[in-house]
Amino acid sequence: TALPLAQIELFKQGLNQKLEEEQEKLYQMWLDWSRKSSEESGDASCTEPEEMESLALLMAQSITQQLQITCCKVVSAIQGLPSSLQDKVKQSFGTTEELHASFSVANSFQDLSSSVLTQSKRKLAVIQEYMEELLDYLKNNIPLSWVVGPFSPREEEE
Repeated sequence: TALPLAQIELFKQGLNQKLEEEQEKLYQMWLDWSRKSSEESGDASCTEPEEMESLALLMAQSITQQLQITCCKVVSAIQGLPSSLQDKVKQSFGTTEELHASFSVANSFQDLSSSVLTQSKRKLAVIQEYMEELLDYLKNNIPLSWVVGPFSPREEEE
């Protein structure tokens, strides 16, 4: 069972790496914006609320897009697992689609309904809970195909 556990750990590391890469991109965007703002104003402490809001919205769009991509990949990889887990992951994918759609069409936070803003945090917590449940299941119930792989007939040597 070492190989599948290693695969699960690699998946978790890959997911964490993706999140770190996104955080780095967002941080770089923040640095670029801060530099531009300080060059234009001559004062690094001067920030426009509209620009802060724009950057925050851009971050939300980027994060929800990455979540959507990740959930889509997970959905395609879990066929054969219990339907309850598959349903939760598919629900997570649907939720990320909704969140990304909501944030991607907004030009400002005023374009978002108060329910979208208040429910986003709760929805993200549910997605995280479902993904942790999936990883816990995989740690304790490794699919046989992950252990032995697909069987195929060997060609006879001549």
